[in-house]
Amino acid sequence: MANHASKAIVLAGMCGISLLLAAAILLISGSGGDDVQKGTNTTEIREGYLPVPGGNVWYRIVGGGAEGVPLLVLHGGPGASSDYLEPLEALADERPIIFYDQLGGGNSDRPNDPSLWTVNRSVAEIVAVREALDLDEVHILGQSWGTALAVEYYTLASGQNGVKSLVLSAPCLNAARWAADQQEHVADLPGSARAAISESETSGTFSSPEYQEAMMLFYNRHVCRMEPWPDCLNRTFEKLGYPVYEQMWGPSEFTVTGTLREYNCTPQLGGIGVPVLFTCGEFDEASPETTAFYASLVPGAEVRVFEDASHEHHLEKSEEYLKTVREFLRRAER
Repeated sequence: MANHASKAIVLAGMCGISLLLAAAILLISGSGGDDVQKGTNTTEIREGYLPVPGGNVWYRIVGGGAEGVPLLVLHGGPGASSDYLEPLEALADERPIIFYDQLGGGNSDRPNDPSLWTVNRSVAEIVAVREALDLDEVHILGQSWGTALAVEYYTLASGQNGVKSLVLSAPCLNAARWAADQQEHVADLPGSARAAISESETSGTFSSPEYQEAMMLFYNRHVCRMEPWPDCLNRTFEKLGYPVYEQMWGPSEFTVTGTLREYNCTPQLGGIGVPVLFTCGEFDEASPETTAFYASLVPGAEVRVFEDASHEHHLEKSEEYLKTVREFLRRAER
């Protein structure tokens, strides 16, 4: 996308990086930089770029001097950035927190090569990041689309080495089930909003004011219930790599036409042999019922549903979420 736009409709990926209406928005271009700096409370922060299949990805390590097992964070999308997961930096007092922007979005390279936007390449990206950063032992936290990547990575024989636990927040592990949940959410919208969505889905046109208004109503119920939205979430939308989302998912949350349209990794859940924590919000796009179903397939998995919260429950209920994750990671290391 261009750095400046007089009119922009920012289309973002599934699992919380959804279609977002925006008018007269200034898009922020990413800027990495290979440097070490001091964050709050003198927490060491390191940023830079790493080579992965297809290009270079931007990474950020917060708390590089902490002694605990590192936490590798996999953001949602596809095509988003790690900005909206910023609250996880608070865990850096105990362990390094590693963020990176997946290829095609955020501050990372954006190659014009549709063949790169596959699950297998995305998993190979995790392999490259972990190897480059010498993460011998690691916890993995996936949010939204990142939960599918976490499961796919763990399925690799090499992916299980040194993995201490998985945190799967707002999980998207079955595309058909995800789409069905969104249809139920849409069915609860006012009639005018339902009609606008139906008309746009039928015509394939998603730029009408009526559709944008309906989508924002949906987002304010099921993506982020905060008002206003926090800056870190807005930055993620501004840095979206829409071509990645469009190819892998489709034109909207409710029309799955991309390469992920038949995606389903639930048969792999029973083979996970480390502690797993599932989280979701009461009004999440990843519904509590679906999240509980996924958890039932993982031996010994824990589930936490955050009341009066949605897909971005880590933002809406940050204190509770961080406490939950912190305590889970401690237990997983015993």
